[in-house]
Amino acid sequence: MNTLVKDLERVTVRRISVSDMDNNVYLITAKGSGVQVLIDAADDLPAIRDLLADGAADAARPAKLELIATTHQHWDHVRALEGLVAETGAPVAAGRQDASGIPTPVDVVLDHGDDVGSFDGFELAAVHLRGHTPGSIAYVLSEPDAPPVIFSGDSLFPGGVGNTQKDPDRFALLYGDVVERLFGVYPDEAEVHPGHGKPTTLGAERPHLAEWKGRGW
Repeated sequence: MNTLVKDLERVTVRRISVSDMDNNVYLITAKGSGVQVLIDAADDLPAIRDLLADGAADAARPAKLELIATTHQHWDHVRALEGLVAETGAPVAAGRQDASGIPTPVDVVLDHGDDVGSFDGFELAAVHLRGHTPGSIAYVLSEPDAPPVIFSGDSLFPGGVGNTQKDPDRFALLYGDVVERLFGVYPDEAEVHPGHGKPTTLGAERPHLAEWKGRGW
């Protein structure tokens, strides 16, 4: 299976889908140093091991998993987290308001606008998107001379924002954060890689923002 979704100058991005819920697991690997960041250890630890090995083949040096970045606390996004931490010893990052719901200790507690880290030529920023869960985080990968890559968890998908269980207050919060903190900051070329399903771009979704607001989901 070809797991490669982005081959940039300094990094690769690989993806697998796991579980019957089609959860996406993403892996960023720095080509020069072998530093790896995995986003959402959702399920299927053997498949995640294979993904890490695929990424390691992209690097000039032996690969090392430096961080497991969790988008939010929902169970389908963390089922392999404890096992992966036990195997690798990698620290875990998550949003402050969701940290208590993560099944392992959270080593890197994130607030909106935090730098998750600089990893050998690429940077990862935290964007807090309230509404799907209180502490949902989108991770934004920035590499020089390339459009941003947004790992949006369950907060933004092709065709709309994430599930807010028909709660108008939660929808208003999530819609407002997505508009202000993603569409208001990043260019149309920015890619969106969600927690389930296929990717999109901000440019493809921007014309539909008023429609989303009007329908309330």
